[in-house]
Amino acid sequence: MKFSVLLLSAVTMAAAGTMAAETPKSGGVLRFAVSAEPPNYDCHANSSFAFIHPVRPHYSTLLKFDTAKYPAVKGDLAESWTVAKDGLAYTFKLRKGVKFHDGSTFSSEDIRATYDRLRNPPPGVRSLRQGTYADIAAIETPDPLTVVFKLKKPNASMLANFASPWDCVYSAAKLKQDPKFPERNIMGTGPFSFVEHVAGSHWTGRKFEGYFEKDKPYLNGYLAVFIAGAPMVNALAAGEVMVEFRGHSPADRDRIVKALGDRAVVQETPWVCSLVVTFNTRKKPFDDARVRRALSLAVDRWSGAQALSKVALVRHVGGILRPGYDLAASEKELVQLPGWSRDINAARAEARKLLQAAGVPNLTFALTNRTVAMPYTPVGVYLIDQWRQIGVNVKHEQLETRLYLAAQQRDKPTFDAALDFNCDFMDEPNLQLQKYLSHDRSAINYAQQTDRVLDDLYDKQSGELDRKKRYAILREFEKRALDQAYTVPTIWWHRIIVHHKVLKGWNILPSHYAGQDLTDVWLDQ
Repeated sequence: MKFSVLLLSAVTMAAAGTMAAETPKSGGVLRFAVSAEPPNYDCHANSSFAFIHPVRPHYSTLLKFDTAKYPAVKGDLAESWTVAKDGLAYTFKLRKGVKFHDGSTFSSEDIRATYDRLRNPPPGVRSLRQGTYADIAAIETPDPLTVVFKLKKPNASMLANFASPWDCVYSAAKLKQDPKFPERNIMGTGPFSFVEHVAGSHWTGRKFEGYFEKDKPYLNGYLAVFIAGAPMVNALAAGEVMVEFRGHSPADRDRIVKALGDRAVVQETPWVCSLVVTFNTRKKPFDDARVRRALSLAVDRWSGAQALSKVALVRHVGGILRPGYDLAASEKELVQLPGWSRDINAARAEARKLLQAAGVPNLTFALTNRTVAMPYTPVGVYLIDQWRQIGVNVKHEQLETRLYLAAQQRDKPTFDAALDFNCDFMDEPNLQLQKYLSHDRSAINYAQQTDRVLDDLYDKQSGELDRKKRYAILREFEKRALDQAYTVPTIWWHRIIVHHKVLKGWNILPSHYAGQDLTDVWLDQ
């Protein structure tokens, strides 16, 4: 994967060039902003930055991404690993002497319990990664420091999956006592132990003195302040918080840089993240593919990307995979798909005909959206204006994060259409395509459809190790997904981070989920 880092001003470029030679300093508390709060404390059930930024530093994972060499992976709880030649067995040797924050000893049983929970959650437990680990046939623990994953078939992304920041390793003993223990409690082996969560105010973590990496973490602790919108930008501009790890609009970037001057460092990269429109296929008229396709055809993504990139953190036009990724559709292929033509007048004429044929020429519905302003509000407003141009009236219903997620995730959802997000910790079809699988195959498909054609194509590409052949299968999947339009991408994001120059040891990635355990972060003060 290629990504770019843009540092504004000569001062910040010079600082970046000498970063590798600097000796990290210990001490200090990192203050950062988070513009929403986690709905619960369970890594396996969450998918939002609102969770990962305050909670991730408390936990370890089997592997993690090397932020200096992304997307390369390195060991976290694993010390080393081997992969069988046939791709059907992954053996991990684990670190010795690792402790949970309550003082109990970590072992291979904790890995097995964690991944059993991820791939086969017990009743009442929600795992959004169940589909990701469907290829695991068995997990063996021959000794306390060895774990072996046996696969049903080769999986092109399995090793990188083990670096997922969402796969927080839990205590097997705690899970045995209560499978829902992580929903209400924080107890991991990560670099920071939990101190408190004051709803509507802040989240704090303290350096775990028993952490397994020598002399780490460097920070004494961190304070995540729940603050959004203009107050958050003001806090950054005033230096009251040092960073917000999700991303800013170009206008907010410029305002913060102007206020901080040579104390500001700006980093930018394309983003493995897009907003998608999800239609509730269990609700009329969205059970009709003609209606869904018409609403996708009506959206001018090319003009929208140009206009919105000036005011929001969206910029790139793509299909179901991030534009620029080597497995994504080329622009030549993309413009042949419904909703991506550059001839918007012809597309809207077709959309009107489809609505007429479906018997809903004057369609009215509600768009469920999130109260996180950037980029949900401007993209939602843009979509509603686009639909208005084919005679469709849409009510904009924005909910705070907990209610927004609940509206889509309940067993029998009542929403009409929702502006959902499809963001991941790396470019990988096995991850991005989960949003489009049948509802009984994927916990993050909120469209509720069953489509075995898509399921079969997913399985074919997942096990295909030849990238040319995989590319061809992905084009079949993409055409089917966008023709049926259960869930349709809008515009892909562009990540912009502004932080105070005293913050060191943090590298921007094309994901706002990876690289957030704060192990290597330090303050130059």
